[in-house]
Amino acid sequence: MNQESEARLSRAGIQVKKGLERFMNNEALFARFLKKFPADPNLKKLREAFAANDREGALTASHTLKGVCGNLSMDVLFELFGRQVALLRQEEWDKAAAMMPEIEKVYAETLAAIEECGL
Repeated sequence: MNQESEARLSRAGIQVKKGLERFMNNEALFARFLKKFPADPNLKKLREAFAANDREGALTASHTLKGVCGNLSMDVLFELFGRQVALLRQEEWDKAAAMMPEIEKVYAETLAAIEECGL
């Protein structure tokens, strides 16, 4: 991964050096998993759960996304989903739902960075 790609991913909240460490410094493997991220179905499931007032489904999708983002060192998204999961567990449905615009924005920025880096 070149410096330009690393800088672009970093601006999107992806800690590349930390991510590489998690993947035993295997850059190709880390890149492969970043490339798979846009196809993850859980954001769609999260949106659908909020639309259907499905509290269990929202918690499951948000928690799954938190884990995926943590594994990929997407620290900004990891923190957002962590806060949302905590709110859902505290039954603060409206506050958790109110986080969706910020989550959607950061998620879109993350996807754009991955695409711009050719991943």
